[in-house]
Amino acid sequence: MENEATGGIAIPPLILAVETSSRVGSVAIALGSGLLGETRFSSPLRHSAEVFPAIRELLDRFGRKPAQIEHIYISGGPGSFTGLRIAAALAKAMYLANAARIVAVDTLDIVAANVVNLEGRSSAANHELPSADCDRIAAVLDAKRGQFFVAVYERIATGGETWKKVFPDSLVTIPQFLAQFAGRQEPIRLLGDGLVYYRDKFQADGIRFFDEKLWSARACNVHLLGWEMALKEQFADPLALVPNYLRKPDVTLKQR
Repeated sequence: MENEATGGIAIPPLILAVETSSRVGSVAIALGSGLLGETRFSSPLRHSAEVFPAIRELLDRFGRKPAQIEHIYISGGPGSFTGLRIAAALAKAMYLANAARIVAVDTLDIVAANVVNLEGRSSAANHELPSADCDRIAAVLDAKRGQFFVAVYERIATGGETWKKVFPDSLVTIPQFLAQFAGRQEPIRLLGDGLVYYRDKFQADGIRFFDEKLWSARACNVHLLGWEMALKEQFADPLALVPNYLRKPDVTLKQR
């Protein structure tokens, strides 16, 4: 990311990060690796109503204009079908308007980054680290119809700071999850909006939970993980961009 006009000195891009895949959305702006500000929506499921006012407020606060946005990082799924579509449509619009480059970040990684360092990356939202006796965590999102989007992460080395995804993004039921991960000698700690209404059903031997304030995906983590992807040139093709739904959305056909 060098600029010939400055003799090869890298100028950090203005970045917009958008998280609309989970219950409470948020947006953030940053200059390169430096987060400028983040705004969370006022209440759950307010994505379509608040995403544009929140972006405008952040840009105004820091004296920036939409045309200056060079990168847009979005939560790419899995997650809310409607929320993912909002972010993808916004990213494509920014590409058409500004030629903004797009990064789509895995939503379950964004949730996990609230409490762990993924591949050595430190979380901007990290208020609490896993306990020393817990080397596994699971990010859980509600996929409806009794199913959940789940990914599991393990500490690479005991006492270390780096974690790695060992169970890829999957669509599972609670009995399937408990059959594979409950009752082990080593506990697993859970977080994610999928627990809001179903925490009690996940209760089992060896299952622990992070504080509820750490469950939501955050735009600051979209920026954090997205910036690392951008440095590796892992940009999405704006014309082929499709969120990772993991399954097709529910469709109800009207009877004639």
